[in-house]
Amino acid sequence: MLDWLNDLIRAPASCVIRVSGQELSDLYYCLVEVSAQLNRAEASEATLVFETRRINGDQWSVHDDERIRPWQSIQISATFGTREDEVFRGYIRQVRVEFPEQKGAAKVTVTCQDTSLLLDRNQRDKRWGDEAPVTDAVIVQQILSEAGLAPLDVPGQGMSDLVVQQNESDIRFLAKRAQENAYDLFFRAGQLYFGLPRLDRKPQPSILVYAGNSTSCIRFDLDDDGHHPDAVIYEIASDSGATTSPTRVTPNLPLLGTTPVSSANPGSGTDEFAWRLSREGVSSPTQAEQRAQAQANTESLKIKATGELDGVIYGHVLLPGDPVGIDGIGGRYGGRWYVDKVEHKFDINGYRQSFEVVRNAYGDDLLTMSNPLAAIF
Repeated sequence: MLDWLNDLIRAPASCVIRVSGQELSDLYYCLVEVSAQLNRAEASEATLVFETRRINGDQWSVHDDERIRPWQSIQISATFGTREDEVFRGYIRQVRVEFPEQKGAAKVTVTCQDTSLLLDRNQRDKRWGDEAPVTDAVIVQQILSEAGLAPLDVPGQGMSDLVVQQNESDIRFLAKRAQENAYDLFFRAGQLYFGLPRLDRKPQPSILVYAGNSTSCIRFDLDDDGHHPDAVIYEIASDSGATTSPTRVTPNLPLLGTTPVSSANPGSGTDEFAWRLSREGVSSPTQAEQRAQAQANTESLKIKATGELDGVIYGHVLLPGDPVGIDGIGGRYGGRWYVDKVEHKFDINGYRQSFEVVRNAYGDDLLTMSNPLAAIF
């Protein structure tokens, strides 16, 4: 029995699971572990591991429960005192039952996927833009409308003058379109976000490193890899094989910091660090520029870091697709970062959040972001 699910100790942090809107409280006693892997560019998944026991005749406690079935809706939340924050929302995708030699070790593993699962049921064979060229935003809006889903925000315009073939499920096709545009693609609270990384949003509560009793970050490791270009160069190939003059594109994402990351080495005489975009037969100047811009934006997020939070001390659910402040790592790397991935894990050891973050600038800018935690240390 996991004490971290008892009502008596539900403050300051615990896990609440609802299936089809009903809390699964009667099965908490055999719940071993809950984890949720959230991602700003891929489908998010959650896993629940139960011990299952024979309770009456040939009936078992977990896998014979009618709620533990594929396609049941599921929601996982973390509670902090009286506040409840959603961690994951989606559907049960798979139920696996294991009956080892020792009956007491039988277990059930429930794998869940976010709302993107609804867009992965049917393969669509369609040529978008056949009647008239479209934009990525038009494609996203039509797919969501047909599925009865809503966007989290106005979809990014993406590429214009598109004529593109789809021969896969809607979510797999949208993932390709997001990658082409260097867009984020994720579901939150059942709504889809498709657009540029939201670097300019208000930061989530700050992660504190080496802050005494207030330290929320158990581990933090960063990697500042300078072998990423500062610009992308593209050319246009015509039907005759001739090409236009090279055009240089630089990142246009908002800065997470005060000074943009650059590979320049003053006084070295080194040439500009720029990579050339493959032509791939593209003859549209607009699409070539948009692809180059997407590549430049992707390469600009050069600084990467990983870490782990004590979820009880942090007191919040860290989410990908939003900035977060990180304090206590120095003036050069401290400040706002962008959350790329987070794994939330509840088990007998408590609540931990493992995260990956990225950044495109140096300098601590938290003091200018109306973040009350920024100036504590």
